[in-house]
Amino acid sequence: MDTKELLKKVRKIEIKTRRLSDHVFGGEYHSTFKGRGMTFSEVRQYQFGDDVRAIDWNVTARYNEPFVKVFEEERELTMMLMVDVSGSELFGTTNQFKKEVITEISATLAFSALQNNDKVGLILFSNEVELFIPPKKGKSHVLRIIRELLEFEPNNHQTDIAEALKFLRNVMKKKAIVFVLSDFLADDYANTLRIAGNKHDVTGVRVYDEKEEYIPNLGMIQVQDAETGAVQLVNTGSKKIRHEYWKYYMERVDYFNDAFAKSGSGVLSCRVDESYVKKLLGYFKRRG
Repeated sequence: MDTKELLKKVRKIEIKTRRLSDHVFGGEYHSTFKGRGMTFSEVRQYQFGDDVRAIDWNVTARYNEPFVKVFEEERELTMMLMVDVSGSELFGTTNQFKKEVITEISATLAFSALQNNDKVGLILFSNEVELFIPPKKGKSHVLRIIRELLEFEPNNHQTDIAEALKFLRNVMKKKAIVFVLSDFLADDYANTLRIAGNKHDVTGVRVYDEKEEYIPNLGMIQVQDAETGAVQLVNTGSKKIRHEYWKYYMERVDYFNDAFAKSGSGVLSCRVDESYVKKLLGYFKRRG
C-alpha cells in the first residue's frame, strides 16, 4: 500500500469512526468506564443545599463563615487495544474481512477515549507480540494507531492469546481498560485471562463470519489453514466431517464465553455483516 492510498484509508476510517465516537459513543463510554475516584478540586463558600459533610472546618474557622470542599472525578484512564493480526483475521464472505471490522471497532474505541482525554495504547499480536505502542493522548497518536491497524504486516500467522495477555501484564502496571479483539479461534488462555481480569477492566470482542460456523456440502475440496498454511483434501460431503467441524468451532465459542465469564470480564460478539455500532452501544448501556 503506497503512502497516498494509506492516508486516504486512514482519513476514511477517521471520518466514519470519529463521527460515531463523537455523537454516539462519547457519553456512553464516559458513563461506562469511571475514573479512579474523586479528587479534591477547590474550596468555595457554602451554598444552600450543600452537603454539610463537605464543610471544611479549618477554612470555615479562619474566615468565620462556612466553606465546603469541592471534589471532581479523577477522570484520566488508559485504554489498551489488543488486536489479533493472525492469518484467520483475513477472512470474510460478505462486504468486509474480519480484520477490517476489527480496525473500525478499534478506531471507534480509540476516538471515544480521545474525546474523554484518556490515553490509548496498542498491542498487535499473533502467536507473539508483533507491535507495542505505549499509551499516549492526542489525535496524532490515535491516527498512528489506525495506520498500524491498516498496514501492519505480521511476521507470524498463528494465534496465542495467552502470550499477548502475559505481555500486557508485564507492561501495564496500573489498571487499564483493555479490549481484546479477535475471532478467538484458540484456547488455553483462560488462566492468563483470569490474572489479567483481576487487575484490568477487560472486554473480549469476538468478530466472526457466519460461514466459519459450518462447512457447506461442496464435495471433495482442497482447504488451506489460514494460520499454518497447511493444505489438505476434505470430503465436505461427509455429514460426520461437517458435524465434527461444527463441534470444534462451537467448543472455541463456548471456551471464549466461559473463560471471560469466569475472569469477571465482559464479552461482545459481532458478526461481520452485523452493525458493530448497535453491538457496542448495547454493551456500553448494559454496563453503564
